[in-house]
Amino acid sequence: MKNADLSLNARIAQFQALVSACVFTDAGGQALDTETGIQSATQYLRAVRAQGNRVYLIGNGGSASIASHAMTDFMNVAKLRAHTLHDSSILTCMTNDYGYENAFARMLSQVAVKGDVLIAISSSGKSANIRNATATVREMGGVVITLSGFDRGNPLRGMGDLNIWLDSSDYGFVEVGHQFVLHNIADRFGQEGKTV
Repeated sequence: MKNADLSLNARIAQFQALVSACVFTDAGGQALDTETGIQSATQYLRAVRAQGNRVYLIGNGGSASIASHAMTDFMNVAKLRAHTLHDSSILTCMTNDYGYENAFARMLSQVAVKGDVLIAISSSGKSANIRNATATVREMGGVVITLSGFDRGNPLRGMGDLNIWLDSSDYGFVEVGHQFVLHNIADRFGQEGKTV
């Protein structure tokens, strides 16, 4: 971002363009328009709620914070059985015993069941622990929604039933974009509750 215009108005315009160009793909890599992609995510989450299954959200660093915020909205607004997996005691236990790249996968192999949804968040899409967790949930018969950014060909981007990608290498934009998309999904559940 050398010599980038960091004025707030310029950044707002850049963020708006980024989110407007958010790319959604299905498990086969088929592109979905933005609204169809968001509706697919809400349909997966409605099915989880109706069946009494759970939603797990994972990420590292800033993405873990996004997962926590989304978990709160999903539990409070969408009335989902939502959970994060980055409690320090269990995460350090699994990391110590199985390696960081396997920690989330190991936890999910113990708690997730067929029909659960995993929301896997990684700005770069390269985090081995996020990818391994994604593979574990898919193998168990769960549904995976990925959120990534950076390289178009990042490995996480093709691993989910629904993949949400932002075309930026700016951590701030990608992280805020992921939060914005997840908030939009939760807000839709809140809006439904007001019209019932």
